[in-house]
Amino acid sequence: MLKTNKSVATKSIPLAAFSGSLIDYPLREAMEMTARLGFDGIEIACRSPHLGLDTSLAEVRELGDLAAGHGLHIPALAGYTGHFSTLTDEECEAAMEESRKLFRFAEVLSVPYVRVFPGGPNAFLAEDQHYERAAHYLVRSSKEAAEHGVKLLLEIHNQTLVEDADSALRLLQLVGDAGIGFIHDAGNMYIADVDYGKTSVSKLGSHLSHIHVKDEKRIEQAGAEGSFSNRTRHGMESFMQCRLGEGEVDHRPMLTAVQESGYSGWITLECAAPFPSEERLAYDLAEMKRQLGNRCT
Repeated sequence: MLKTNKSVATKSIPLAAFSGSLIDYPLREAMEMTARLGFDGIEIACRSPHLGLDTSLAEVRELGDLAAGHGLHIPALAGYTGHFSTLTDEECEAAMEESRKLFRFAEVLSVPYVRVFPGGPNAFLAEDQHYERAAHYLVRSSKEAAEHGVKLLLEIHNQTLVEDADSALRLLQLVGDAGIGFIHDAGNMYIADVDYGKTSVSKLGSHLSHIHVKDEKRIEQAGAEGSFSNRTRHGMESFMQCRLGEGEVDHRPMLTAVQESGYSGWITLECAAPFPSEERLAYDLAEMKRQLGNRCT
C-alpha cells in the first residue's frame, strides 16, 4: 500500500484533488499522485480517459478499491451531462440516460454526489423558459438519483443558468426540495463578476453542499498557455488560470464564512494553471491549508 503524507485540513474541512487537473495521467496514476501529495480524497472527472460513460461496473469497483487502498475518499463524481435548458426533448432523454450511468457508478462507489449541469445561457441572459425546462428534467433526475442513494450537485458556473447565489436560488425555487445541492466555485463567480464571499455562502445556506477552489485573473488578451476567453455581463473577456493566491480571486472571506457556518462538506482543488500537474496541485494544497489556518476577519 502506498505510503502517504496526510494531514487533516484545518477546521476539519477535508481536501480533495480534482482528477481533471491530472487528466494527462491515467486515473490510477492520478490517484497515486493525489495520495502521495497528501490529499484526503479525489473528485473524479467523469470523462475519458478517467471515468468515461462506457466504463463497466466491474472496472468502477476496481477503481473504488484502488482509491480505498490509497486511503482516498471520493466525495463526488464530476459529471459533464445535463445541459437540459437548451436541448430538444430527444437530447434531454439522452442526457438523462447518461446521468443514469453516473448514478449507477456512484452507487457502486458509495459516492454521495453526482454533478450535472442545468445548461445555459448566462444567467443574465436566461429567460423563464430556460429555468423551467432545466427544472423539469432536474426534478426527474433527482428522483432517479435518490433511488441509488445519490444527490445531484449543480456547480455555480459562468455561462450557465446558475452564475451566482441568486440565480441558483431562482432555479431551486422551481425544483423544490428535490435532493439538489450546489457547488460554490469562487473562481467561476469571479469570472461572472458576482459576489463570491460571505453573502453568497449565507444565501446558499444548507444548499451549499460542496466547494471548488481555483484561481484566475483578468488579462487583456487570451492566447498564452492557460488562458481562455468567456462571455460575461461585460462582453467577451479574457482570463489566465493561476495557482492559488497568484490570481485575483480572494477565497478568504468565503473560507471564513464556511468555517463559521459549520460546513461539513469537502473542498476540491482544481488548479489548471500552466505548470506541471503535480507541482501546481502541491502548491495549491499548501496554500489552501495556509488560508484555512489564517481566517479572514
